[in-house]
Parts: sequence; structure tokens; C-alpha cells
Amino acid sequence: MNKFKTYLYHLKAFDLIVVIFYSFLILLNAIYSFKISVWGDLIILNLLIIFVAFLIAFFETKYENKFWKIVHYVYIAPLILFTFKELHYLIRPIRGHDYDWLFIKIDRFIFGGDPTHFLYHHVAFPALTELLQIVYSSFYFLPLILALVLLKKRRFLACDFAVFSVIYGFYLSYLGYFILPGIGPRFTLYNFANLNKELPGLYLTNFLRYMIDIGESIPKHALNPANYVQRDVFPSGHTMITLIIMYLSVKLRSRSRYFFIPWGLLLIFATVYLRYHYFIDLVGGLIFMLFSVWTAKYIFNWWGKKTGEKEFRYKEC
Repeated sequence: MNKFKTYLYHLKAFDLIVVIFYSFLILLNAIYSFKISVWGDLIILNLLIIFVAFLIAFFETKYENKFWKIVHYVYIAPLILFTFKELHYLIRPIRGHDYDWLFIKIDRFIFGGDPTHFLYHHVAFPALTELLQIVYSSFYFLPLILALVLLKKRRFLACDFAVFSVIYGFYLSYLGYFILPGIGPRFTLYNFANLNKELPGLYLTNFLRYMIDIGESIPKHALNPANYVQRDVFPSGHTMITLIIMYLSVKLRSRSRYFFIPWGLLLIFATVYLRYHYFIDLVGGLIFMLFSVWTAKYIFNWWGKKTGEKEFRYKEC
């Protein structure tokens, strides 16, 4: 038992979140194995990821060199994408129903209509679509940019906290996808096949949309893309994580805030303009973000006390 605690306390706070969430996914796969076709493979992969998290944390603690410190940060990025893809095999079989009807009803109650319709008829033009598609597609690079900025300044504690806050936020949003699955207005309010014609860009828009569609598990030329796309609408993860990064850039007094704030606001606007999300998804993203940033520091510092790490304070960073 003491030896296990020793290995456990090698974990950073973001490793701990990885171990907890993948343990949760293992439990889900086991409980709903009768619904999930690849449950055995997923359990093995999840166990392997937990093992890798322990192994990397152990090697960084043992060798204390730059290589393992970099590996410790880098391994998180592909995990976020892998987890997102795993949800594709879990949410629809487990939950069975989408809640787009509810999101549409709430949006229409608030606005008296669909915000995407208003933007299409009164705001949209190709140059703006091109810009917003580029901004929207940059989403997964934003956490990497913030981490690199902090590491360049050798603000390691702040970077640890930022990485923890982001992955904690991602995993909270993934839980939201389980609670209220949805596919978004580009499938429910519009004909997905006509998107490039109805909302054209200039040069990169079609290519970037195609790459996003691949990431969302939509096969090329699928007759019923809504049957394949990931259930990832509520809360808007793009909104939630972008707000977390904007918040951290300000609280950590990083000069990167002058980039993240305007870029982030454009990205959040793009989620509705480009028909990926309903307006209520953005509200959900804000609520999840507020809960995330409120609880993140307490969890981070609680684990820091357990492992003997320095307590995180914004003013010291």
C-alpha cells in the first residue's frame, strides 16, 4: 500500500485527472458492455493510458531532466483527442437519444427564432466566413500556445496549473455530452450537404470544414452524416475551453491575453455563425467554465499538499 502511494504521489494534478477520467471510462465500458461493440478493446486501451500516465510521472520524478519534463506535458495533447474519439463509441449506444429538439426550443424561446438563421440572412458574407472558419479551426492549438508561452518564461507552476485547468475543463465538457447529447444545427436546421453552397468561404473554408468533419467521425459522402457525427454539442467545448484560456491568460498576467481575448471572442461567435452550435450551447459552455475555474484551484492545491508541491497562487505567478 505504501509503495502504491509513492507511485500515486508522483502524479501531477493533470495526471490525476487523466487517471480518474479513464477509470470512469473503464467503468462505463464494463457496465454497458452489452451495448458497446468494442468495449474490451477500449478497456485495454484505457488501462494502457493509465499505466503510461504513471510511467511518465515516475520517470520525470526519477530523472528530473528536460526531456521527461517535456514528455510529461506533451503526452496530454493526444490524450484529449483520443478521449474525444472514444466518446464516439460510447455516447450514442449508451444514451440512445439526442436532445437537439430541446436546444432548438430554448433558442427560439430566447430569440423568437433561430440565431443561425438571423446570422445567415443579415451578417454572413464569404470573407467573414473564411476568417471565422480559420479561427474556429485553430481551437486545439490555443492550449498549446498558452503552455508554450508560460514555459518560455519558465513559469512551471503556472504551466502545470494551466494544463490541469484545460484538461479538467475538457473532461467536464465530455461529461456534459453524456448528459445531453446533440449534433448541432448544421444537421437539424439545415441540409448538411448544402453547407458549402449556403455559407461559402474563399480559399480554405471547404478544406478546413472537411478536416473538422473527419475529426468528428463523418465519412466522406455519407448519405446520413447525422448518424455518424459525434455527440458533442452541449456544452460547447469550444466556448468553454476558449473562455478558460482567456481567463487564465488574464489571471496569470500573460501578455498572450492580447491575442487570446480578441481571437477567443471571434472563435466563440464562430461556433454559432458556422452552425456548429446553438446559442444555448454557449451558455452551457459559460456555466461549465465558471464551475471549472472555481473548483480547479482547490483541486490543484489539494493534490499539491498531498504530494508536497508548492501551493498555486495567481499573484505569485
